[in-house]
Amino acid sequence: MLLIGRDLSPFVRRCAVTLDLYGMPYERAELSTATDLEAIRQHNRLARVPALALDDGETLIDSTAILDHLDEQAGDKRLTPASGAERRVVLRAVFHAMGAAEKTILIAYERNPAMRDEAHISEKWIERLSGQVRGGLAALEAMLENGDHLVGGRMTQADVTTAIVYDFIGFMVPALVEEKSFPKLAALTARMSELPPMQATSLDKYRKS
Repeated sequence: MLLIGRDLSPFVRRCAVTLDLYGMPYERAELSTATDLEAIRQHNRLARVPALALDDGETLIDSTAILDHLDEQAGDKRLTPASGAERRVVLRAVFHAMGAAEKTILIAYERNPAMRDEAHISEKWIERLSGQVRGGLAALEAMLENGDHLVGGRMTQADVTTAIVYDFIGFMVPALVEEKSFPKLAALTARMSELPPMQATSLDKYRKS
């Protein structure tokens, strides 16, 4: 299998971490949507990441579809329950996290001079997006009130995706994830960051020296 995209994308990174947690061998094409659109388009005509090229020639796009396929292959090791109430709770947490990530990306685009002229940056729009990010994080913080994991007292895709997204938000817009605001999420992310697959995909390589 070939995973297309960089770990700076939380959507790519959650696929990479899950592949590693499942022990599934794969290769990387660390292409960036900022500089490698045409190369990415060879795998996904939307020129979006992630994409996962399977060994049989099929290519999956979107992290949700990719993880759904990986869960099928993982069997009893799957991080998202196949059915029932627990599956719904895991997915609710995952989509809160992914929604927060999407809004964070929009904030980054709004402030990026390559995307938006300074005269046209809307602080009102940024504040609205920031409120949505905080709302998603607050919902996840509340889910951690009774334990170290978001769902069922064990690691699920909810923990994987949430930790990756929290780390991503801290990288992109640090003011949104001050530890005093979301201490349980900060602690979850710190614990998850000790896992080898998380360390292997660390965002440290994107930080300026």
